Amino acid sequence: MSELFKAPKGTYDVVPPFSATWLAVRKALSTPPINSGYGYIETPIFEDTALFVRGVGESTDVVSKEMYTFEDKGGRSLTLKPEGTAGVLRAMLENRMDRGALPAKVWYTGPHFRYEQPQSGRYRQHTQVGVEAIGSSDPALDAEVIWMAIYAQREILGLKQVRLLVNSLGCHNCRPEYRKILVAFLDTCDLDEATRARVLINPLRVLDDKRKEVQDQLTEAPLMPDFLCADCAEHHVKVLGFLDALGVVYEQAPRLVRGLDYYVRTTFECVHDGLGAQSAIGGGGRYDGLIETLGGPPMAGVGFGLGVDRTCLAVQAEGIELSNDSQIDAFLIPIGEASQLLVIALAGKLRGSGIVSDIAFDGRSIKAAMKSADRSGARYAILIGDEELASSTVILKDLVIGTQETVAVDSVIETLIARLN
Repeated sequence: MSELFKAPKGTYDVVPPFSATWLAVRKALSTPPINSGYGYIETPIFEDTALFVRGVGESTDVVSKEMYTFEDKGGRSLTLKPEGTAGVLRAMLENRMDRGALPAKVWYTGPHFRYEQPQSGRYRQHTQVGVEAIGSSDPALDAEVIWMAIYAQREILGLKQVRLLVNSLGCHNCRPEYRKILVAFLDTCDLDEATRARVLINPLRVLDDKRKEVQDQLTEAPLMPDFLCADCAEHHVKVLGFLDALGVVYEQAPRLVRGLDYYVRTTFECVHDGLGAQSAIGGGGRYDGLIETLGGPPMAGVGFGLGVDRTCLAVQAEGIELSNDSQIDAFLIPIGEASQLLVIALAGKLRGSGIVSDIAFDGRSIKAAMKSADRSGARYAILIGDEELASSTVILKDLVIGTQETVAVDSVIETLIARLN
């Protein structure tokens, strides 16, 4: 016998019963954008490599170390998308959404790929739900985006240990001066060669270094919020004011730096204290200037990406049981071959009426079929034998309280709808 294949390193399968939680989390993260007027967008799994090099930034670990890049048969360099924003913005520009009513607002979901060292909460294929809104610099839009991200986690999923961190990274006018001051400070620190190289490329990323020996030297580091220009300071105050109006609880995090180069002004992150080292569920922020970098007009933009995988881990860490929309309502059992035709036909009618139904196959005995019904978690079992065929009835058994009754075939759907609702 040949050896069984296994999922590639750093990936995992979404299978029942866990898949019910996975789907519920994805639905929860998608609900606020849908309810906020964001249209759905879907882009290719792979894009031109240059899109990510230019859009995400050559200084990021994503581009320099983690991308899955390959050459196709036409000699083109393509990359499996490591993040969502660049590809979505490319699609919005290509389809002229920047020339219509603004802000143009979309949401998306799908897999992303990064060659990372696998560990709990860090995978080489991960699924995100994200939003992008382009064409407006209004701080109220920043607040709307942040609200959508945190509302899904706190109010829909019921997570209690998730924290919202908010910061401002300044703009292309005030950040260069801050960068000089930060570099001068970092030059006084005892940093390894790799970190010194990072200082030359993007010194703000050093603030995000999780190593204790680095963080211990950064206690007196200058922080961006103290060097914001008047416009950025006003923008940040307004964002926080709108969050207050929305009732969003947040923490100001002056050291917060996201791992992508394109963020300016508002940046935020959702973290969960029960996930250990990989505590970030997701985040986002404003990326004014990125659209121009990708060949579009000068235009503002803001968005987020939330990890379905890590949010599932957060749900499990808090022991939250999510409702299962695919819960079996009725399990149909044919007693004898003659009743199988009616069982199949009745199952089709039940499913068409929105009643989730399953069937006992392979001519199982009543005892074996009832065990399958119990394992399915169904509320009701429907049994049809020769006597029921002759009288156009079914036996309807309540698997929760154990009672049963005879019901006319023509009234089964009506009876179940009334009891399930």
